[in-house]
Amino acid sequence: MTAETSSAGTTGKIHCEFCFHRCRLGEGKIGICGVRKNLNGKMITTVYGQVVSAGVDPIEKKPFYHVRPGTSTLSAALPGCNFQCLFCQNHAISQYNESQYALSGSNTPLTSPQKLMELMLGHNLEIMTYTYSDPVVWQDYMLDTAKLVKEKENGLNCMITNGSMTHQSLIGMLDYIDAFNIDVKGNEEFYRKFCKGSFIPVLNNLERISADGRAVVEVTTLVLEGEHTLDEIYWLGSRLRGAGVKVWHLSRFFPAYKMRERQATSETFLNAMLQTASESGIPFIYSGNSQEQLFTATVCPGCGTALIPTHSYGGEAGISVNKYIRDGKCLQCGEHIYGLF
Repeated sequence: MTAETSSAGTTGKIHCEFCFHRCRLGEGKIGICGVRKNLNGKMITTVYGQVVSAGVDPIEKKPFYHVRPGTSTLSAALPGCNFQCLFCQNHAISQYNESQYALSGSNTPLTSPQKLMELMLGHNLEIMTYTYSDPVVWQDYMLDTAKLVKEKENGLNCMITNGSMTHQSLIGMLDYIDAFNIDVKGNEEFYRKFCKGSFIPVLNNLERISADGRAVVEVTTLVLEGEHTLDEIYWLGSRLRGAGVKVWHLSRFFPAYKMRERQATSETFLNAMLQTASESGIPFIYSGNSQEQLFTATVCPGCGTALIPTHSYGGEAGISVNKYIRDGKCLQCGEHIYGLF
């Protein structure tokens, strides 16, 4: 099963319009992501329907702190990614190519969008999250599923992504994706050194999503001690705030993939970065992968009330929302709280 999109030229090569790379591929060639291919003059997704991971997670684990806190979601992934982050925790499925599919995936039963949606409903869930690899490169499957989810009462679609889709593909997503968590890695130098990506298209898409206003957007930055600096985080925070970002998670790095020899980011360094991030003007700053209880609460920007004291995975957030937030507003002062509550 494959889905088709194409951008034909006169030389036999065609463009993929899914991400900023816009790979121009000859017959039989595969794009940077490892899963988009020119087959008989049509651009296809070679892994369409090959769901390699699907499971129930607390929504906070994604992380989403401003999308129905205290609820759960079905998290699903297909293989492939258009970045090559040296620290990727999901490299087994993100750094994928057709030869791996031929060896390990060709006999895997395919999961139709309808069946994935039915799996979500079978767990009595209302939220589908596309995650783990990068849905940008299998967005045709994601959108086919998202359309079905949106037809269900209270159905929501969430996307965890590096945010490097083309403007054209983002327009198609905005009709169906209710919330984005976009990984913002660092400055342009960081993207080129560690990810083989680019900061510019990510920032542009953050601006577009925020300006459109239909979807909630949260940002996550994995903090690498010795690479990120306080000045860089302050600079990055100012750019994110200028793009309309309201929610920013900063998470500790732990050794993974091609950076297994590197030490984990210390709690002390993360806390310093969080303090600097809090000076950016972004109203909601959160810590991630941390054992300390700093920057864990959702605090009302208007009156300072701790609306959600913790975003642990036990469901306490949902209880706090019912107690302190109504119709998206703080019950203490009436301040609008960004997100879907």
